[in-house]
Amino acid sequence: MPMSSRETILARVRDALAPLKQRAAYPEFPDTVAVSPALAPQLAPGSDLWAAFSARARLVHGTPMEGGPAALAAWLREKKLTRGYCDPALLPQFEPALAAAGLTIETTFDRARVDDYEFGITRAAAAIAESGTLVLSDTTTSSRLAALAPWVHVATLTRDQIHATLADAVAALGDDPNLIWCTGPSRTADVEGILIEGVHGPGEQIALLV
Repeated sequence: MPMSSRETILARVRDALAPLKQRAAYPEFPDTVAVSPALAPQLAPGSDLWAAFSARARLVHGTPMEGGPAALAAWLREKKLTRGYCDPALLPQFEPALAAAGLTIETTFDRARVDDYEFGITRAAAAIAESGTLVLSDTTTSSRLAALAPWVHVATLTRDQIHATLADAVAALGDDPNLIWCTGPSRTADVEGILIEGVHGPGEQIALLV
């Protein structure tokens, strides 16, 4: 008895989802294949990767920041951003400076009050000097919504989290199944080719060195 159209479609779906008997090997290519020769000296072993990362981040309208919690508190106060979320793991380090600046901090992001949060402070998993990219992961990001919904997102990182190239970062991050690559603030040019920032995510992306 011939299969119905529905059965035929479902059979094809099952066949497509079945594990492959033999997978193709990953292509062989040098890790530096995509690195611009002009950037190579800035990314060489022993170079200041924070300086290289900062320069690339500024080119894509990101905001690299040094000075830790005190510098961030002063910047938020200057911008009149007074209410936000902070990763509970970061609170002991950040609360004194934020409280002294008169800022209101919450450690639970209330989805029902998403518009109340003017900034979110979370931890980055890594950064890439080659492109000025911040990497977020479910392992280190305490609240995905707090990293993507407020207009200002602050991702904290240390110098040892900065990788020279994309290939270095991929090798270091291993098989983490859920990573977000943030190269500057959210942007789109879908509407008549006009570039607009802060449409699908933060309009201000800060990388705070701690």
